[in-house]
Amino acid sequence: MLKEVESPRRREGVGALVIGGDHPGLAIARSLGSRGIPVYVLEDQHCISSYSRYVSRVIHVPDLRNETKTVESVLEVGKRYGLRDWVLFPTRDETVMAFSLHRDRLSEFFRVTTPGWETTRWAWDKNNSYKLAEQLGIPSPRTWNVQSADELPSLYSKLPLAIKPAIKENFFYATGAKAWRAETPDRLQKLFRAAAQRIPIGEIMLQEIIPGNSECQISYCAFFRDGSAHSSLVAKRLRQHPREFGRAATYVETVELPEVEELSLRLLRAINYYGIVEVEFKQDPRDGKYKLLDINARAWGFHALGQAVGVDFPYLLFADQVGRSIEPCRGGAGVGWLRLVTDAPVALSDLVGGHLSIGSYLQSIRRTRVESVFCLKDPLPSAAEFLLLPYFATKKLLF
Repeated sequence: MLKEVESPRRREGVGALVIGGDHPGLAIARSLGSRGIPVYVLEDQHCISSYSRYVSRVIHVPDLRNETKTVESVLEVGKRYGLRDWVLFPTRDETVMAFSLHRDRLSEFFRVTTPGWETTRWAWDKNNSYKLAEQLGIPSPRTWNVQSADELPSLYSKLPLAIKPAIKENFFYATGAKAWRAETPDRLQKLFRAAAQRIPIGEIMLQEIIPGNSECQISYCAFFRDGSAHSSLVAKRLRQHPREFGRAATYVETVELPEVEELSLRLLRAINYYGIVEVEFKQDPRDGKYKLLDINARAWGFHALGQAVGVDFPYLLFADQVGRSIEPCRGGAGVGWLRLVTDAPVALSDLVGGHLSIGSYLQSIRRTRVESVFCLKDPLPSAAEFLLLPYFATKKLLF
């Protein structure tokens, strides 16, 4: 469990400004707010954090997708509400990019937890991520880039292929999908042209599809600093939505996998990473290797799982920023996190399709120690999410 040691550098009154108030942001607010730390949330949409007892204030701005507007809004809000030296917590990739590129400017007013661009660029663009993985001897899926549809016939023998974005946020906001599957040459041509209408061709990746369901997908989660993991856990994504190219996990459980830890540490040291991070892998049943999928340089969807196993990622990062000394901690295996509103239909579909047994489902429920939104000490966000489900689904905040 966490043990706090008082530091003479501790400063009273410093709080956190969380960018994004959906369930990852809510988990940050609960982590910090339950300790008496003031938490403000900045949003450009209605959010469930508005109903949390642990959120001091929710501030709405017109646009948090545009890099320049986001930085200007954060600085303006900071000055308006007197948030000097508060700690910034991004929850979306486009915010990470904005904070990283404008880190020097933001650091004049805030404590910025996002690394500089020389580090973040390896996570932001998967083309960079996979090139680095190859240099470090870290397995990754075979990936191809082409300059036009005329080059696609050379890849017909590799089908089926996934059409994926190198910069996932650009593709996701345009399509609502994380990736597309192409089984045939005609389908590959059609999907490639559709992708090229939405994102630059240089961002389109054609990638082999690693066999296996979501149970093969593993996440290494850590608070990383000074070339090592201060605190960490490893989790297996047992259910996700959609089933093949999951936009988000719906049920996750902690496991022990030293091989995944070693690969992740090698990667994070190479980019001189600082902060909280999730590194995603998928085990390839053809050769047994864990292959790099993604690097999330921010609070990820199920980070609240850490609080259930004594690895409170938001507080670890906040404490480090304000000079509180926290002892290292490591999450044990067999503890679950559940996103009920999305897991219920996923589990039902898997049960009907024969991908999940009743026994396995009930076992996962028994192992669940934290639900993404429901909390007895803070029940209103869950009630609001249920009542406003059509709105949140339309805005894609559920995912």
